[in-house]
Amino acid sequence: MRIGFITAAADRRLLDERGGTRAMMWIMAIMLFLTALAAALGLATLAATALLDRQLVGRLTVQIVEPSAPARAAQTAAALAALRAAPGVRDAAEVDRARLAALLRPWLGADGADPDLPIPAMIDVDLTSGGDAAAASVAAAVARVAPSARVDRHQRWMSPVSGFMRLVIWLAAGLVALIAGATAAVVILAARASLETHRETIEVMHMLGSTDMQIARLFQRRIALDTLLGGAVGTVLAVAVAAALGARLATLGSDLLDGLALGRRDWALLALLPFAFALLATVAARYAVLGALRKIL
Repeated sequence: MRIGFITAAADRRLLDERGGTRAMMWIMAIMLFLTALAAALGLATLAATALLDRQLVGRLTVQIVEPSAPARAAQTAAALAALRAAPGVRDAAEVDRARLAALLRPWLGADGADPDLPIPAMIDVDLTSGGDAAAASVAAAVARVAPSARVDRHQRWMSPVSGFMRLVIWLAAGLVALIAGATAAVVILAARASLETHRETIEVMHMLGSTDMQIARLFQRRIALDTLLGGAVGTVLAVAVAAALGARLATLGSDLLDGLALGRRDWALLALLPFAFALLATVAARYAVLGALRKIL
């Protein structure tokens, strides 16, 4: 006679819930807590990097570095006229001197507002595209009418920051992959250990007609449930930590740090982590049990 199903009571006897499964649940909770934190870091940094790229692409600053105030004013007016007439320029506006003085206040104090201080004139430029050709065309147009002009691309200023943020994204992705691999290894070891512990019971089940796949399903179902429950606990804790850190960052008033925020899609991805790890545990347990059964029986 072949046994077509295994009862819940047999499930509990074969994989004792009183000790091992509770330990397995807490191990999975820790694994998913670390995974969700790493994933939240990567997703938030990815969002901040995308926001930074959108803000910087096609943005230029033109400085008129001229010590003579009348010449500086004349070149600024000529540069503004050339920029507004140039193709590919969406907007060009001179930065108010009072704003420049406020920006320089931490270094110059009240002297930054002195009209005799030769502060370079600044022009903010928005391009319709962020290509190198458009930036070079604008720089050439400005150079023809304002010899003292310097053109700086915002993207070039922030490229080290963008590079570092992308490195953080890759590190977070690597951590998620590493923890996923460690989780699979833990599942394989736990399944093999439990299989060896209940070897005699499994031999009896084989004699009664149970197949290797039926036995593997018994193990994978119990391990998948432990992973799902423990993973849910760990993910909830990680989401709470991520939400608290996000709220704290929002109070700092930093434009760059404000971009480190998780969107709805990011929260949804974090919520799917326990299910993804339960699927991973199911596959790993099946692989481990079937492989071990082929060797011992």
